[in-house]
Amino acid sequence: MVPFEDTALAVHDTGGTGRPVVYLNGSYANHKHWRHVIDDLGPAWRHITFDERARGASHQSADYSFDACLRDIDAVLEARSVERPLLVGWSYGAVLAIHWAARHPDRAVGVVPVDGAYPWGLTGEENREYIRRTFHRMRLALPLARPLGMAARMSAAQHAEINIELNETVAGIAPVYDKVACPVRFIVASGGNTGGSAESMEAMRATLDPVLAAHPNVQVSAKVASNHEKVLRHDSGAVAGAVREIGAILDQEDH
Repeated sequence: MVPFEDTALAVHDTGGTGRPVVYLNGSYANHKHWRHVIDDLGPAWRHITFDERARGASHQSADYSFDACLRDIDAVLEARSVERPLLVGWSYGAVLAIHWAARHPDRAVGVVPVDGAYPWGLTGEENREYIRRTFHRMRLALPLARPLGMAARMSAAQHAEINIELNETVAGIAPVYDKVACPVRFIVASGGNTGGSAESMEAMRATLDPVLAAHPNVQVSAKVASNHEKVLRHDSGAVAGAVREIGAILDQEDH
């Protein structure tokens, strides 16, 4: 456990001398979602996972903001004495990874966003109220969804507010890529999921195209058959492949 601010974060670090990879979870996921990717990469890498506030084994907090999650990354890196991480983020974690890399261009050595950090989001007061109503309707089901990594130890209102903030953050993420200096290798999923139809998800993914055109360091490593919810489980090999792709670039730079 890493005590930080008003909470404590559950951190898992395999240790070793390999290049450190820090995994950033989806909105309500915990570190266990990365086990297939970690198995695929193997012991040649140093794997660091952690549960965000009120997820997994981490403690609750009075602050679940996006900035708080960015500060948590800093706290974990400091606690594990990691200066230059390779960040792998899924969904919400992909957005965190891009923002952290933009804030620390001299430290981030690479980013693998897994079906996230697309410049698209539901914004405006009408959509904010829609998100609040949706989570209010789900309030009784949220405790049942927690063991599945589909909810946090938060109230329905808190769930709604972090989703509103996330949508507004990703809607404005395109200029953030201007500040990311390291190689970025996307894993793009396919089809729809519980949170969106196939058509809406593909429209969201298409917003990546202008980012790719404007930034040579940002590329798609693979577009996989799995949808957003299943990509870490069914296409872990593609995620591991993107990590190795960045590792190869870094090895060339080292020599």
